[in-house]
Amino acid sequence: MFVGLDMGGTHTDAVLIEKGRVSRHYKTVTDAADFVGTIRRALEALLAGINLDAVRSINLSTTICTNAVITGRTSPVGLLLEPGPGMNPAVLTCGQKNFILSGSIDHRGRPTSPLVEAEIKNADRELQRAGIRHLAIVGKFSTRNPEHEVAIKEALSVEYDFITLGHRLSGRLNFPRRVFTAYLNSAVAATYRSFAAAITDFVMQKGLTIAPHILKADGGTMTIEASQERPVETILSGPAASIMGALALMPVEQDAVILDIGGTTTDIAFLAGGVPLFEPQGITLTGFPTLVRALFSHSLGLGGDSCVNSKEGRLTIGPERRGPALALGGPTVTPTDALITLGRLDVGDKTLARRGLTKLGDELGLSPESAATVVLRQMAEEIARCCRTLLDKINDRPVYTVREVLEGRQIKPAQVIAIGAPAPLLAPELEKAFALPVIVPDLAGVANAVGAALSRPTTELTLLADTEEGVLTVPEEGIRERIPGSYNLEQAKKRALELLRSRYTRLTREVEEDKLEIIEEQVFNMVSGFYTTGKNIRIKAQVKPRVIPLKGDGDHV
Repeated sequence: MFVGLDMGGTHTDAVLIEKGRVSRHYKTVTDAADFVGTIRRALEALLAGINLDAVRSINLSTTICTNAVITGRTSPVGLLLEPGPGMNPAVLTCGQKNFILSGSIDHRGRPTSPLVEAEIKNADRELQRAGIRHLAIVGKFSTRNPEHEVAIKEALSVEYDFITLGHRLSGRLNFPRRVFTAYLNSAVAATYRSFAAAITDFVMQKGLTIAPHILKADGGTMTIEASQERPVETILSGPAASIMGALALMPVEQDAVILDIGGTTTDIAFLAGGVPLFEPQGITLTGFPTLVRALFSHSLGLGGDSCVNSKEGRLTIGPERRGPALALGGPTVTPTDALITLGRLDVGDKTLARRGLTKLGDELGLSPESAATVVLRQMAEEIARCCRTLLDKINDRPVYTVREVLEGRQIKPAQVIAIGAPAPLLAPELEKAFALPVIVPDLAGVANAVGAALSRPTTELTLLADTEEGVLTVPEEGIRERIPGSYNLEQAKKRALELLRSRYTRLTREVEEDKLEIIEEQVFNMVSGFYTTGKNIRIKAQVKPRVIPLKGDGDHV
């Protein structure tokens, strides 16, 4: 049995997958004031009467960190930066306390100027006086040599609750993105650790011997233990669950649009030949560009509970959501009320829904039914228009997928896969707006939870070998070791896969060798005068995102 849970802004869904089919599913309203209570309630209901020994995994998609950042409910962070020469670090000082430290390491990992201990001690005193317990330490080229970041941490007092070292987050170069990623990682750490502790306690109380996994923005999972060191990777796991759920319920081999229509937003994603697109640099959240690996998605402020208004004969829908539909006790007309008025949805007080559409229709000079039809048509057209705008931007650049970069490839969707509770009810309008077939798979209403349940662990690492210096570095693992001058590309690839395998076994008990892959390999000769003095070797390896290929009675779950 596989358990999956997705906590969205409006609803939380949980599913139990048994013998290739969803044998149970449960939906509850998300309590924004008690996320942990919401999750516990959903899991209790889902697992009632189940033989817990048969549960093989529990995967959760959570909005804990995303909401903490968006609402500003984060911990104050002290930022210690070593930018070195050549840049103005003022634009990177996003912490509550910021310290620009002397010292530098060059692009090949060679220390070019030392740290100043007095600066670090002064920063330590100020942080202690300010009561800041969470830090982020980031050096410009720490991925090539982390010794300065490590030395700064070791020179500080031991009383801090959480410290992020920039080089452990990603092996990719990009100092500004690394600073913002490290900052966010420390800012959400306390909130996330409280959540992780509550989930771990729940699992122990139920007598389960399995470790829960958390869905990441790249569509893969990691253990709840590992996630506490890198909580920033769980940001935007909801859109990833949408994509993985759509692939689990409706695998395709062509270009397609994925729509996840929720109560608050519609998440939009694309497939190139059935493969999800990827953010090449990393996600951006509340203005902070990061190095967090992520599947490409766009969140449009348009959902079943979006506010519908009319001003001077002009209809607007969203992006604001003030609560549920009028029919369910909410304050304003919503697309859900339009569905109820047209008889497509049988929930709540139909009289309240019709009353709201009657008033809207009077403002537009339409009958209640015609007003409801216009609302749904405009909603579908706005979603389609947003998709076309996104496609134009995507097709103006190389297409990045989780497998490869497709130069010159144009995405031309042949179909739309729609999931989310409102999806089957909006399918007719979506088909007209897109002029494409719209497929709504069975269990579309709980697709995100299915995606969470069936996703597998992912990870990546970067290996950098400098044969002139005789040093090999793997920043994500904190490895820096000596190599001979004869070290070559094949040795580097073999070492990268060995380390990736070791890293992967910390995420899951089973290692699938065919899922470990080299996605980038480069060798540059280093020349001094007229002579080659060594080689610079760069390797990127990953375990790519995927869902478990389950089957049941001929159906693909």
